[in-house]
Amino acid sequence: MEKIRGARARARDEVTAAIKDEARRQLAAEGAAKLSLRAVARELGMVSSALYRYFPSRDELLTALIVDAYNALGAAAEAALAAPAAEGGDHLARWTGVCRAVRAWAVAHPHEYALLYGSPVPGYHAPRDTVGPASRVGLALVGVVRAAHDDGSARPCPEPPGELRDEARRIAAELAPGLPPGSALVLLRTWSQLFGLISFEVFGQFDRIVTEREAFFAEAAARLGREAGL
Repeated sequence: MEKIRGARARARDEVTAAIKDEARRQLAAEGAAKLSLRAVARELGMVSSALYRYFPSRDELLTALIVDAYNALGAAAEAALAAPAAEGGDHLARWTGVCRAVRAWAVAHPHEYALLYGSPVPGYHAPRDTVGPASRVGLALVGVVRAAHDDGSARPCPEPPGELRDEARRIAAELAPGLPPGSALVLLRTWSQLFGLISFEVFGQFDRIVTEREAFFAEAAARLGREAGL
């Protein structure tokens, strides 16, 4: 009986993976807004009712793709942080290594990146299931800054202005426990600027403007790290 259950689980995993792969092909060809369960089923030679047993709605399939993409992006950031070359290196080098890994993943997977940071899909609202995976890059960057604070090498960030002090304390408590509110506020800003840089490249805003993309990005990422106190 265990073997039968194991075979069924493997078969379900294989079909689920095939559905996701076909959905990603549709994302690349048509965009997320036009993702269709019926079209996915048709391309896989399945009847729609069979596919609904795996993903009852388009939104559930979209959520699965989003979670997978966030996890793949987060894994790239964490791998850069854990790489042997990062061990013993200075904190700014570790920061830029994480940023460059995030950019490399985005450039290599533009359609999946667009699903995460492109135009919102009409009618779709991401559930809380996506929050943890979405935070992995940010937590990797927080880890670099926290390590610098722990060994005393971090430079202090400016205190937040009066109207943002309570907001900064809340952000520090929720996203970067143990860091000063000013550092947490700067980290949130640099995190958003990082993805702004990447989005400009992936979505073509740098076309015919920036030719040395990798060098441009590395210099910008290092500036963001210094702004964060490294």
